[in-house]
Amino acid sequence: MMRRATAPFLAGALVAASMPPWGWWPLAFVGVAAYGSLATARRESSPFLTAAFFATGWFLPAMAWMWFLTAPGYLIAVALFACVHGVAGRAAATFPVHQHRTALIVFHTLAEVVRLSWPFGGVPLATVAIGQSQSPLAALSPLGGVIVISLVVFWISLSPRRLRAVLVTVILVGVANAWDSTRDTGRTVRITVVQGGGEQGTHAVDTDPREVFDRHMSLTKSLSPDDRRDFVLWPENVINVSATGLFADSREYVEIFREAKRLQTPMVVGITEDAGVGAFTNAHIVVEPDGFVSSRYDKVRRVPFGEYMPMRSLLSSLGAPTHLVPRDARPGDGRAWLDIGDDRASVAISWEVFFGGRVNEGVADGAGFVVNPTNGSSYTWSILQTQQLASSRLRAREQGRWLVQAAPTGFSSFVDPDGSVHDRTDIGEPAVIERTIDVREGRTVYSRLGNRVYIIALVLWALWLFQRRSRAIPRGAS
Repeated sequence: MMRRATAPFLAGALVAASMPPWGWWPLAFVGVAAYGSLATARRESSPFLTAAFFATGWFLPAMAWMWFLTAPGYLIAVALFACVHGVAGRAAATFPVHQHRTALIVFHTLAEVVRLSWPFGGVPLATVAIGQSQSPLAALSPLGGVIVISLVVFWISLSPRRLRAVLVTVILVGVANAWDSTRDTGRTVRITVVQGGGEQGTHAVDTDPREVFDRHMSLTKSLSPDDRRDFVLWPENVINVSATGLFADSREYVEIFREAKRLQTPMVVGITEDAGVGAFTNAHIVVEPDGFVSSRYDKVRRVPFGEYMPMRSLLSSLGAPTHLVPRDARPGDGRAWLDIGDDRASVAISWEVFFGGRVNEGVADGAGFVVNPTNGSSYTWSILQTQQLASSRLRAREQGRWLVQAAPTGFSSFVDPDGSVHDRTDIGEPAVIERTIDVREGRTVYSRLGNRVYIIALVLWALWLFQRRSRAIPRGAS
């Protein structure tokens, strides 16, 4: 068993190496192609295990960030997603040899689609597309998002007509680079991002929330009111009053109001506050210079095992450390945007930036740029943070918008509509970054179509393959 596992595991490890923080994106094609050769050779003997070992080599290193969130959950997630790709490999093996490679392309892409929404609403990390955020294929983002990028990687790597796949992809990338359906409005906004800095690998239950607040307030007080800016952006939930009540009744509100008044600019800050027995809410709000809270967005997509504990009773009975998430975040139900001054910003709080639909919702409602306030301070190393920045690059390209990322311990940065990163901070450092960005309008093809059209197309492709297979297999054949 070990000998049969080694080769597909190493092929999967090559795909993992294409992901941030390593970022050697060409290795994804090498790894998937190597898996394809193994899958063909083992089509009749062990298709499920070959695909599952391949996915294990892929996810075990690329999802290692989960160890610091929930070690048992990490191992379960790797095994679960390996099985999803194992099923894809097994399904492809039911097709005749001349259809096998095409079936591998379709079913492994569908396996990635499954991960976008299941379980717990989806865990779209370590995806094939994230590994291509710096490659030429990222130009396909405004046409088809992560699904099309994933499909193309599998197509180029597994197609029996690889040269044709490459040529068609080159044409598609050229079209994507030449055609931009978004445009500048002629307006700009100047944004100041505050990163308080501090140690990583900490949990909220073990941290004094006031200490985090004070780091950010100290840097904010160093800002001059004479400098022009349209708003100051703080990261996700650095104002934590969930144990004491509501933000409006807190001393932190008074201090934020004073800074907004002193700087004569809105303060856009992340708060967590009490939401009743056993619950809290995670929101981003706009505090005006007169103290009025003019806009608010409550996070919709929560982090499983980070902001809420699925199957809490069962896990507690098994001895899992559910005390690290003593209360569950209550999901919001509002649209994903904030009105800041005269402009609307699409808002994806932290985890939500991994979901293209959350960013698209705000753009569909007229947002001219994107803000991604986040908090990755619970995680050691930089696997999650670099994958999040890669996702921010894909979201910016998908929507043809500037994206601003603000984190308490890094990475904070500006990402332009072409996916280039500007002013990226280091992990742990206190920093203030400022930039004037363009407010844009118009919608890309992906923004108008979303993921649904591409999912339907993949399902129809799979059904067509099944129909062709049934015609190719004579009646009575086994």
